[in-house]
Amino acid sequence: MADTNKIDVTSHIFVAPTKQLNAATQMSTWTDSQAYADIVGFICAMNEAVKDKKLTEDFVVSPPVERLVSMLQVISTWVDDIPPIDQPQRFGNKAFKQFYEKLLSESSSLLKQALDETFHGCIPEVSVYLNESFGNATRIDYGTGHELAFLAFLCCLYKLAVLAETDATATVFCIFKTYIDLCRKLQRTYKMEPAGSHGVWSLDDFQFVPFIWGSSQLMGHRRITPARAVEQDYYESFHKDYIYLAAIKHICSVKTGPFAEHSNQLWNISGVPLWSKVNSGLIKMYKAELLAKFPVIQHFLFGSLLTLAPNH
Repeated sequence: MADTNKIDVTSHIFVAPTKQLNAATQMSTWTDSQAYADIVGFICAMNEAVKDKKLTEDFVVSPPVERLVSMLQVISTWVDDIPPIDQPQRFGNKAFKQFYEKLLSESSSLLKQALDETFHGCIPEVSVYLNESFGNATRIDYGTGHELAFLAFLCCLYKLAVLAETDATATVFCIFKTYIDLCRKLQRTYKMEPAGSHGVWSLDDFQFVPFIWGSSQLMGHRRITPARAVEQDYYESFHKDYIYLAAIKHICSVKTGPFAEHSNQLWNISGVPLWSKVNSGLIKMYKAELLAKFPVIQHFLFGSLLTLAPNH
């Protein structure tokens, strides 16, 4: 990860993150910032941690990871408790607003249970990223900006040393996977719309990062090539081992018709011969199509942990 300059949580002054990018002309301030370096560093560190590893193999799961997974599982039970309401509109079920209100009112107490008492001072700051991670309650939509907020949440936990380098594999395989499963449950239950112009910033209408880290898992795999990853026999057989194949299986469960038509970008990626090329290409694409786009980044929030200060 990028140099995170260990933070003394007992003396550090935490602040609630706010929007600070107001014009496209500020984009160079963002790409030169400490926050940008930390987010990119975090993505690349997690990418390295899961390279050539299966979800089902043994890896270290520490108590902080377990507690964060439990927190997400509690949030998931709220979806069961708040069923969609009958309404004339097909998309954007208004019951999501109830879910979101519950999230806003209870996220701080959930984080108090998930984090050691030493870290409770950070909750007013990190809870804002967590609250931003599940979608927009006004538009009832979800997109890669919300996914990015969850990356920011996790990145902050690393900067604070809530999570250690030894937690990297479990961060992707346990915390992030539980988060993605929860987001898919929200999208399905409340028929959420893709944020932006029909998921233009994502690969499957909603998400992007599962394809980055999922392609890293498959590097060096002799049987599952990028072309085979979109074949039903393969994603049905291996979706429990690989995030990428679970994502393809999910897409095929919610969309109909030829894969090349409903998921054109992913179909094009399946023509790339090597997973290493897919992976490096997706990281470049994420930087160019998300992190360098003002319509996405204008919504990003900056606090005391992820700042617009120049990266040194």
